[in-house]
Amino acid sequence: MFIKTLIGSLFVQTLIFPCAVIATDIPNDRQQELLHLIKHDCGSCHGMTLKGGLGTSLTPEKLKDKSPEALSSIIMNGVKGTPMPPWKGILDKQEVSWMVKQLKTGILESN
Repeated sequence: MFIKTLIGSLFVQTLIFPCAVIATDIPNDRQQELLHLIKHDCGSCHGMTLKGGLGTSLTPEKLKDKSPEALSSIIMNGVKGTPMPPWKGILDKQEVSWMVKQLKTGILESN
């Protein structure tokens, strides 16, 4: 009975809070702030649909061959000689890791 309840609870949480399945220890309100940041701040260069613009596409298809570590490094340190700024000091490693997971899974496409 406990297992059925647990599975049911996880299913409902997935429907209500789709990001919660991937979340680590980041509170839901901060997750929403990070999603907003991706859509608006990242989207201002990478395109509002994240399919590319001044910056490259951030769709799961385009990111599939990139390691989470490489993507996290780009976000944290920026890319010298390009408009990509470093987010170190604004975002912590856990937040960046969470954002990378969101981008690689395409969860933003459903939000």
